[in-house]
Amino acid sequence: MRIGELARRTGVSERSLRYYGEQGLLDAERTPGGHREYPERAVDRVVRIQILFAAGLNSATIHSVLPCMSDQDGGPNERTTESLAQELKVERERIDRQIQDLLRTREILGEVIDAAEVREPA
Repeated sequence: MRIGELARRTGVSERSLRYYGEQGLLDAERTPGGHREYPERAVDRVVRIQILFAAGLNSATIHSVLPCMSDQDGGPNERTTESLAQELKVERERIDRQIQDLLRTREILGEVIDAAEVREPA
């Protein structure tokens, strides 16, 4: 499929898809006319890249992680290494801290909302 179709199917801009290619995250064949052609599995790959970016991983870390993930189900495969596992533990701890911060913020917002609703005339 061409880049426009991949963009439509994944909701990711063509510019982002080109960036993923430049970073070695997404492979494409070139047609004789120079157009990018992506295999069907690129849809799952792009979704996975988006999830990893949303989790706060940078492109270098994603580049290390992707070869260790199965394109079919996103689970780990035999290429996972101990050094990568250690790097990902650090990322997981960072994400856990972000989750805790978000939960605290949510609780504070809930208290403010509750206080405001109590003061509102019925």
